[in-house]
This record gives sequence, structure tokens and C-alpha cells, in this order.
Amino acid sequence: MKKLTNWLAGLLKDEKGTPSSKRFVGIVCALTLCITMFANSFTEAHFAPSESLVNSVAMLAFGCLGLASVDKIWGKKNNTENEE
Repeated sequence: MKKLTNWLAGLLKDEKGTPSSKRFVGIVCALTLCITMFANSFTEAHFAPSESLVNSVAMLAFGCLGLASVDKIWGKKNNTENEE
């Protein structure tokens, strides 16, 4: 159980070990989108969320997680340049 807790806590931290709001927002958006789409598969079509709302949440999730990845890549590059 401790390994699972450490793993989950590690998902929300950046490469320096500090909490990352981009990762948190990205993961929450992705989970919300998946849960909504799964629940929507069991309902009638008129209960479906609007297409623009689904696209907005998807872009927010992908954007946040993409920015977290870019920070990870560029952060390491800048750290190695500063150490030299």
C-alpha cells in the first residue's frame, strides 16, 4: 500500500519533487473526461455533453500534461547548462 501511495504522490510532482499544478489539472481533466464518456455510453443521446465542452476538456488535459512534459525536458537541459 505504501508503494501505491508513493507512486500516486509521484504522479503529481515535477522532476524537482515539488507539487505540479499542471500535472494535477491534467490528470483531473483526463479522469473526468474518461468517466464522463464512460457514463455517457449508457445514457440516451440527448444527455450527452456538448461536443465543444468535450473538446475543451480534452485540450486542457492534453495541454497541461504536454506542458508538464515540456517543463521536464527543458528543465533538465537548463539545469545541465547551469551546472557547467
